[in-house]
Amino acid sequence: MKLMPGTPLTNQAKLSPTEQQLILQQYGLDKPVWQQYLSYLANAVHGNFGTSFQFSDQPVSYLISSRIGPSLLLGLQAMLIGVLLGIVLGALGAIKKNTWVDTSTTIISILGISIPSFVLAILLQYFFGLKLRAFPIAGWSGFAYTIMPTIALAVMPLAESARFVRTEMVDVLNSDYIELARAKGLGKLGIIYHHALRNSLIPLITIIGPLAVNIMTGSLVVENIFAIPGIGEQFVNSITTNDYPTIMGLTIVYCFMLCVVLLITDIVYGLVDPRIRITGKRD
Repeated sequence: MKLMPGTPLTNQAKLSPTEQQLILQQYGLDKPVWQQYLSYLANAVHGNFGTSFQFSDQPVSYLISSRIGPSLLLGLQAMLIGVLLGIVLGALGAIKKNTWVDTSTTIISILGISIPSFVLAILLQYFFGLKLRAFPIAGWSGFAYTIMPTIALAVMPLAESARFVRTEMVDVLNSDYIELARAKGLGKLGIIYHHALRNSLIPLITIIGPLAVNIMTGSLVVENIFAIPGIGEQFVNSITTNDYPTIMGLTIVYCFMLCVVLLITDIVYGLVDPRIRITGKRD
């Protein structure tokens, strides 16, 4: 952050150089960087992330807590919709391998991975918000305002999940135990649900963490585009204004959220694959 040009007072043209120097001294910004860093760590241990430079006398902790709700809602909706639809598309592509269904799901996956979420957000705003007027262009005043940003964020996990499930499920359907299940007379739906799909989902859980990271980083710009009062929009604004305490506080929150997602992923992995629980008991 210190390598960025300017200071938190760069845009304060009304302040004289003497007044700016007094404010820098008040917040400790006149000290060497290493002293500022150690002072911040000492305060952060006690839950004090400082005061925002952008908002007068606004604690960073309050700023984050008042804005984290919309971001969590969008992230949760995008992950659920993206992963669930991705599983369905991937399974259909594997079952209908080398057909138009498989080709269609592959094209959707390629487009979903190739188009950045912020580009898709602008396209959604233009066509569905401006031209068709089907959804609100921007703002945050009800469920309708969450639809377009959720779609923009859900495309990436949808594409990754579909591609991953399709690849894993094709391998599973060609394995020996699937042939044994067919020889025993097990129906097609039973084979797909009890054996192919379930075993294909186990590796998918390992990429839930990276998918969540994509949602977090994608929401930074998407929230700004749709003017959503979340931590993503605040993070972008804090960078443009050199609001150091807010940048640091939001970075810590993002890291904490990632750790929680990875923990949940490990727990779900053990629930889906009983062999992990058995190994854990033996250890």
